[in-house]
Amino acid sequence: QLQLVESGGGLVQPGGSLRLSCAASGFTLDAYAIGWFRQAPGKEREGVSCIISDGNTYYVDSVKGRFTISRDNAKKTVYLQMNSLKPEDTAVYYCAARSGYVCSPVPTEYDYWGQGTQVTVSS
Repeated sequence: QLQLVESGGGLVQPGGSLRLSCAASGFTLDAYAIGWFRQAPGKEREGVSCIISDGNTYYVDSVKGRFTISRDNAKKTVYLQMNSLKPEDTAVYYCAARSGYVCSPVPTEYDYWGQGTQVTVSS
């Protein structure tokens, strides 16, 4: 059984920070690319960031310089550090796993998903 569980969301003021965690179980994390996606009401699910087992990382342009993805294969956990948060970052954030060593911004190319965690950026 392969499971992902997100945590760390919450309410934060613009300019604030949050760290999201994605805890994996039931599989070896280093065999998967892990992506973070977000979805706001009425909008398409958007790829935010991705990390593969060699440490290579990818970010959508809107979060570059503000968000940092990292992974700890031994702990089977992936993190998304979010700094300088903006109201437009408000969304449900999901982590997802894709077998192999290639990142993708396409949600349908990921096989396993967490339940999501709400991030709200508001004053």
